[in-house]
Amino acid sequence: MPDPQGKRPVVGLASTAEVRESYIANSDLARLESFAEFRWQQFDEETSWDEAPNTSPEVLEQFTSFARELDALIVCHGSPRVSAEVLSSTRRLTFVGELEGDRFAQRIDVDAARERNVRTVDTTHGSSYPVSEWALAMMLIGLRNAGAHFRKLIAGEEWGTPEQRESAPEFAMNEELTGKTVGLIGGGYIARRLLEFLKPFRTTNLVHDPYISRDIAYAYDFTLTSLGNLMSKSDVVVCLVPITPGTKGLIGAHELAQLRPGSVFVNVSRGAVVETEALIERLRSGDIVACLDVFDPEPIPPDSPVRQLSNVFLTPHIAGTTQRSRTRFFEEMVNELERHFAGHETLFDLTEQTLSNRRGQ
Repeated sequence: MPDPQGKRPVVGLASTAEVRESYIANSDLARLESFAEFRWQQFDEETSWDEAPNTSPEVLEQFTSFARELDALIVCHGSPRVSAEVLSSTRRLTFVGELEGDRFAQRIDVDAARERNVRTVDTTHGSSYPVSEWALAMMLIGLRNAGAHFRKLIAGEEWGTPEQRESAPEFAMNEELTGKTVGLIGGGYIARRLLEFLKPFRTTNLVHDPYISRDIAYAYDFTLTSLGNLMSKSDVVVCLVPITPGTKGLIGAHELAQLRPGSVFVNVSRGAVVETEALIERLRSGDIVACLDVFDPEPIPPDSPVRQLSNVFLTPHIAGTTQRSRTRFFEEMVNELERHFAGHETLFDLTEQTLSNRRGQ
């Protein structure tokens, strides 16, 4: 909330030197400094999605001292955990933000923050924008079976003669996205951005996601449906879910068998969401195309059969790792800080419901 005395809020970032150097664009820092004082302190705790940082008493004391006079604390790679102890030592703190790389809030005690009326947000969705772009690109690549043509061309074969264009099976699959039925497994940030990109193509959109409300479906104009319906009724299926205990192996032989001949399967989420051997067997039938940015295991072993399948287009987990996505994390955080200190509601709050959904609970 705005300071009634008109003082500029103090915003601190606890992170590694690399985060400070590569995640913060000058324009975004200038925007932050137009309404707040910015401070940074280097920390180098180990980062993990699965466990909270194991911080020594000496480092914890430094972190507590850094946080004590802040109005807002941003944490990222290298930061110790914002624990109840740290929160209780602060005097003016009303906002804690996770910048990137910690979807499960290992660096923030969300319950303790809520008890102290401290708003918690995260902007890890900053990488969702490029993932949705690459998902669209892979949909288009798959519908034209472009991976198969590229393999032929770089192999030095004569390819594209009138006879081949009439009779070769690779040319039989050459479809447009316009008017197709698209199935999205997962309805989060990536899916919603992708749905915006799909509007000019006038697609019919199906979504399977047990964690989103019907209000979202109405607002984005898609149909919520079962996984089986989505797999069997879509021309293009795009996997967008995070890896959780509930999604590991979600797509197995039964689900893959439901894909209609001529359909395209795209995975830009995590490789382990799909059962690897079942996917390879389904692709060996030759009647579908897959475009995969992720695989299990990664990197894809040089001797993996998936590398040899002509109906597969592969990239090495590049969808969300653009240079622009790094600075977008901080850009989005500045947006949230602007809202917060202007007295508005933040958009990307970390709540127990949010975390439960991400964990597949």
